[in-house]
Amino acid sequence: MNTFALELWDDEGTKCTFYTVRKDGAHQNETDLFFDKYHQLPEYKQSVQQLLSFVLDAIGDDHGALDVLFNRFENEVVGLPNRKRVQLGEIVFCYPDFPLRLYALRIKNRKDLVVLFNGGVKSAQTNQQSSGLNLKWREACQYALRIEEAIREGEVIVDTKERKLTSSDKSDEIIL
Repeated sequence: MNTFALELWDDEGTKCTFYTVRKDGAHQNETDLFFDKYHQLPEYKQSVQQLLSFVLDAIGDDHGALDVLFNRFENEVVGLPNRKRVQLGEIVFCYPDFPLRLYALRIKNRKDLVVLFNGGVKSAQTNQQSSGLNLKWREACQYALRIEEAIREGEVIVDTKERKLTSSDKSDEIIL
C-alpha cells in the first residue's frame, strides 16, 4: 500500500468527527472525490444529497455513529447508508435499493470518530460483482487495516476528550 495521510474531513457535528484519507500526491481526499464525482452525474445527484445529509446530519449532528446506522458490514469497513429499516425516535432511516455505497470505519467502534473513504455505484448483488465499486471497497479495506494497525502500534493516538486523532508526536498531521 502506498503512503497516505489521515486528515480531518468534518468536525462541526455535535456527535461525531469525520476523518478521511488522501493518497500521497493526490490533490483531493477520497471522500471529496466520491461526493464530487457522483454529484456531477444527474442520475446520482439526489442520492448524493441524501447520503451527505445522512452522514453530516444523522450521524454528525443527531445520533453519532450508532451500531444501527453502521450495520452494513463489508469485511474491515462498513458501507453507508445503513441496511434495512432503522427507526430512531420519530425518524426512520430506510434506503431500499440505494445505488451508492460510501465506505467508513468507526475508530475503535466509537460513536464519535469515523473515517470516511471512497465508494461507488452498487451495480450488482455484491461488491465484488460491481465493477467500479470493487476497487474502492478493496482500497477502503486496506486503509482500514493500516489505520487500525497504526492505532494498535501507537502511531495514531485517539484523543477521547477532544474527539480527534493525532500522530504519536502529538501532531495533527498523520502520515501512514
